Amino acid sequence: MAWPRDPVIYEVNTAIWLQSLSRLAARRVTLADVGSSDWDAVTPEGIDAVWLMGVWERSPAGLAIATANQELMASFREALPDLTDNDIIGSPYCVRRYVANAGFGGPAGLAAARAALAARGRRLILDYVPNHVAPDHPWVSEHPGRLIQGSAGDLAADPGSWTAAGPTVLALGRDPYFPAWPDVVQLNAFSPELRTATAQVLGDIAAQCDGIRCDMAMLMTNNVFAKTWSGRVGTEPGEEFWPVVIADLRARHPETVLLAEAYWDLEWELQQQGFDFCYDKRLYDRLFAQDVQEVHDHVRADLPYQARLVRFLENHDEPRAASRAAGDVERAMAAVVATLPGATLWHEGQFEGRRVHPPVFLQRRPDEVPDHDLAVWYRQLVAVVASDNVRSGTWQLLDPTGWPDNDTCRNLLAWSWSDEEIPRRHVVVVNLSDAPAQARVPLPWADLRGTTHHLTDRLNGLDLDWDGDELTAPGLFVALEPWRFHLFNVG
Repeated sequence: MAWPRDPVIYEVNTAIWLQSLSRLAARRVTLADVGSSDWDAVTPEGIDAVWLMGVWERSPAGLAIATANQELMASFREALPDLTDNDIIGSPYCVRRYVANAGFGGPAGLAAARAALAARGRRLILDYVPNHVAPDHPWVSEHPGRLIQGSAGDLAADPGSWTAAGPTVLALGRDPYFPAWPDVVQLNAFSPELRTATAQVLGDIAAQCDGIRCDMAMLMTNNVFAKTWSGRVGTEPGEEFWPVVIADLRARHPETVLLAEAYWDLEWELQQQGFDFCYDKRLYDRLFAQDVQEVHDHVRADLPYQARLVRFLENHDEPRAASRAAGDVERAMAAVVATLPGATLWHEGQFEGRRVHPPVFLQRRPDEVPDHDLAVWYRQLVAVVASDNVRSGTWQLLDPTGWPDNDTCRNLLAWSWSDEEIPRRHVVVVNLSDAPAQARVPLPWADLRGTTHHLTDRLNGLDLDWDGDELTAPGLFVALEPWRFHLFNVG
């Protein structure tokens, strides 16, 4: 099943989702026996792929470390005041083996999930964690050469960064800016043995899904890894980590889409190293900062780069969008995310306005009253963008203009999509501010001149007839209240 150019992805926390379904059904539900209506609920119109986050076997050793950590336990109780021991199942990023968790239905359940998604025309995305493994992962005892090793002196001097695995001292996993994670051990990105093993694991995962999301992918680039582990890992290889392992994957599974969790402005570098899409954390930050100019400048980047970014307002690592932005603010930002080029990522519970961000160690979340109006609106947004083929063809950033006594145009974002083969033309205008804004938005199509054109706002039901000469110059007149937007079909 071929991937669309600009895929729309729906992330599901597998443990919490299955536990929620089990509670409703008053029986254990696994991936093997999720009901048809429940699959339909996570594959609404306009969703191209489902990311089942956290399907792999979690580590008992990592779970013990987590439950002994009082700071972590406090965060669990904050999210889930009636926390029980059964609610804590360990981190999905402390992987013991890349085998589907038996409690979720095991490999057969995962295969059934993929089949259920395929029957609905949807693709399956799974995780891979390249930087570290659980302390009881088989590699720790069988292939210690794939990990960073230290000495008894290292452990004595810095027990927060090292751990004993039998007679071997291993580095705990980390990135260059924060203390080590206590429940995982560090893989050696410079090790040829690890690179070969990583390629094998990626191939095994690819055989079970359609796309792979690689956790903290930038940690394995030569520059970042050398900075993090200087003096511990020897000479930097002549080749980068990702091109080596991705080349092997592409030889066996050329159709697999790779997504990189990426930060620190390394998105372009990771795109060049073989990733199809990379997280767009900069857009996320700028949207929530409500800095219109920064967002405008951000989307001025070259289109080939933008088309390989993943736009989002929340995921399992970020706070719930509804907890950071009021309803109209969230809607405006969602309209931006949904209509830009690139991949779009939505998070299960986001549509319903959930506010509690449960730690990934938990398999239960608190009950919350769903925002039915928001859920209907989100589903309409995603469905309209898909059914109208809004993001087909060519994207172009537009420049709203004001006049001497009114510069509120600076609060507006605007762009167009045009596909002359369908044919389809759309114009998006968003007021990303808490004040009214007015502007003229010149449309980029010279053939509009000489006739009258019908504009239909596909989200708000507004219908307008407009002279084509005026649409091109001085442009479409818009007057938007705070956090309002248009998605016009131009007929």
